[in-house]
Amino acid sequence: MRLSGLKRFWATVVCLGMAAMVTPALAEEQMVGAPHAWGMGLQPAGGPIKEAIHDFNALVFAIIAVITVFVLILLAICVWRFRASVNPTPSTTSHNTLLEVAWTAVPVIILLVIAIPSFRLIYYEDRTRDADITITVQGRQWYWHYTYPDHGNFSFDSYPIPEDQLPPERRHLYRLAVDNELVIPVNANVRVLTQGYDVIHSFFVPALGVQRYSIPGRALETWMRADHEGVFYGQCNQICGTNHWFMPIAVRAVSREDFDKWVAEARTRFASADAPAAPAAAAAPAQTDTVQIAEVRR
Repeated sequence: MRLSGLKRFWATVVCLGMAAMVTPALAEEQMVGAPHAWGMGLQPAGGPIKEAIHDFNALVFAIIAVITVFVLILLAICVWRFRASVNPTPSTTSHNTLLEVAWTAVPVIILLVIAIPSFRLIYYEDRTRDADITITVQGRQWYWHYTYPDHGNFSFDSYPIPEDQLPPERRHLYRLAVDNELVIPVNANVRVLTQGYDVIHSFFVPALGVQRYSIPGRALETWMRADHEGVFYGQCNQICGTNHWFMPIAVRAVSREDFDKWVAEARTRFASADAPAAPAAAAAPAQTDTVQIAEVRR
């Protein structure tokens, strides 16, 4: 019995060791930006914007942790030192100048420590001055319409893939996977111009740190950058109607060579989408005007 138990012990150790070696490889194979079991915290960063968001989140979390521990210590001291059994006659002190100055000045300093990097991050997320390519994103009920004005001005629609059409190994991507992904080159500053066709939508890709409303009659600008290849998933996070959850986003980052090949193929594949037959495309603002608006804002 002891020998059998020892064998089971060493078998468990070997299995755990193999699992530790295999787990990183499986993690690398998983799609970037897709949800996973027991996920906590922010999604892993796929670009510099998300890295900046991670840094700011770590700063705020550290400040919150220090404040929480400090308040807990104060509460513990008050409960212990000023309990009724050892302090039958409570103090009648109502004012303390030093204490009141401290609890007014310290929160102001804390807010300044948070506000300065917060404003820097907001301006950093706003736009890029050195855009490599420009992509127009238009939110429609309930799908996305993408245009590449720098590469022949071709455009296409992006719809979610129904669950029954997903292979078993990709069922966890239901309401995230799309038929036509937004393809961008790696290490390229991508200017994103958002527009709304019908109602207010929101272009939101957490792993790339990009979120911008698409408002009818307006062209808003933001940017994103992917530092490595992969697929980054997002969704419209603006409640834009009854089918709001059917607006997933899939951004595929590829090498520059693969991107050029995809563009050459996409120009032919989506050539029909450039025709003015569709009323939605005819009613949309001109892409050249949109790019000019972005250039003026720069």
